[in-house]
Amino acid sequence: MAEVILMPRLSDTMTEGVIAAWHKNVGDTIKKGDLLAEIETDKATMELESYQSGVLLHIGTTTGGKLQVNDLLAIIGLAGEDISTLLTPNTKNIPSATNAPTPAIATPETTIATDIDINNAEEVVLMPRLSDTMTEGVIAAWHKNIGDTIKKGEVLADIETDKATMELESYKDGILLYQGAKAGEKIIVNDLLCIIGKEGLDIASIIAAVKAGNNNVAAKSEEPSTTSSATTASTVTPANQQQTNTIVVNEGRILASPLAKKVAAEKGIDLKYIKGTGDNGRIVKSDIDNYSSTTPIPTATISTEISSSNNQIAQTFVQTNISSFDEVPISQMRKTIARRLSESLFTAPHFYLTMSIDMDAAVAARTKLNESGKIKISFNDIVLKATAVALKQHPKVNSSWLGDKIRYNHHINIGVAVAVDEGLLVPVIRFADGLSLSEIAVRVKDYAQKAKDKKLQPSDWEGSTFTISNLGMFGIDQFTAIINPPDACILAVGGISQIPVVKNGQITVGNVMKVTLSCDHRVVDGATGAAFLQTLKSLLEEPLRMLI
Repeated sequence: MAEVILMPRLSDTMTEGVIAAWHKNVGDTIKKGDLLAEIETDKATMELESYQSGVLLHIGTTTGGKLQVNDLLAIIGLAGEDISTLLTPNTKNIPSATNAPTPAIATPETTIATDIDINNAEEVVLMPRLSDTMTEGVIAAWHKNIGDTIKKGEVLADIETDKATMELESYKDGILLYQGAKAGEKIIVNDLLCIIGKEGLDIASIIAAVKAGNNNVAAKSEEPSTTSSATTASTVTPANQQQTNTIVVNEGRILASPLAKKVAAEKGIDLKYIKGTGDNGRIVKSDIDNYSSTTPIPTATISTEISSSNNQIAQTFVQTNISSFDEVPISQMRKTIARRLSESLFTAPHFYLTMSIDMDAAVAARTKLNESGKIKISFNDIVLKATAVALKQHPKVNSSWLGDKIRYNHHINIGVAVAVDEGLLVPVIRFADGLSLSEIAVRVKDYAQKAKDKKLQPSDWEGSTFTISNLGMFGIDQFTAIINPPDACILAVGGISQIPVVKNGQITVGNVMKVTLSCDHRVVDGATGAAFLQTLKSLLEEPLRMLI
């Protein structure tokens, strides 16, 4: 039976989406997990994967068209199926594959055979990709319990991604018959999230089919989450028990879809070992999902306990003169940081420019501002304001590399790196050049607190045009930072040190701060970066110039 797909809510603030691109045409065969379209929301362009298998019979709007959340996005069903009753009057003018005779529709059975193809089971709901960087999600909370009746559009669960906790709405009507994981547990994208169907459905057959590997879907009900108390142990696996699947099947140029390449990179799989099942041997996402990894299991055993409050590790015992170690599952955030910064460092040609800045005037100005002001100004706030003013004079530094073009941003949105327990977040101070020092101070403090409380939303960290990373408060004099893509530059700010300096021919004690600008050489040349630092230096050494 044909299934209606509505425009999903891809972020907690999304109300409508624009079709950036369709990856499937009307009449194409689609499998669960195939990339269906790219949806442009109010904050980012995200990939939308199909939640079911079938033939694309109808699209709700063409590329560039706009749809409200829960508007008709697409219809997927059997080839030639009559979908006229599913179309609303304002969507019947969109191309659809409805010219073939209508096939007979079988009455749904209440049970499913044990050899059921999970890809074609309409009752199965897989973990969706709720952001463009998400690879797995943690169930923060279930809004529906087993046995509850669910309608399309109702909030099913809260899903914690690598950056935020988002609401997941149900895409179908029915009764919640099964949950793939409990609150606090982890599920990989496209793994079994839940089963929604009619009373009497034999869910045991579906679960058995899942566990048998028909869909490479496995409920993560036994995997400990980094946010809950758990005991983990790594065990020795004999070499003769490890599977082997390292036959090279591809040499030379390897044909693979962009999505397959992306998933393979995330999983650390070499495409030369994977046999493609697509056209002309092209590797598709399902080939990656079906590949059996052969990464050796660590060869040591130790029991550890993970505290739910601060993720600190406490060994149950420590014995001297014995090699031991602790292992903690990698968090969602840490995985994303590792992937994005690795991509940045190894794809963007970095170069670094360091400059020493006399901060005597800035120290004096901050002291006077904080004597009577209700809002306390930090040195980081002053550096951020000076950077915003300098970026306005050097637009080439306030730019982005987009592959086949360079974007010179007219607005100035500065990302501020904030350290949290799990890693690093970069909330964005928007239109920073138009903000006063007190406004900047309030926003930075607010974002820092939200980051530590895990309350940042996608709108808080998206859209930066330049980034500042400050480790001065930790006593670091100087360091280099990796560019935060798609920004072209990042400024690493060290601490203010009192050192001997020469002024007017005399040796005196001065307050000196070192900053290092990391530049993407594809966008910013050395002279451009140096000119920006000269302007930043002049503004910090004479803070009154920022008011002009």
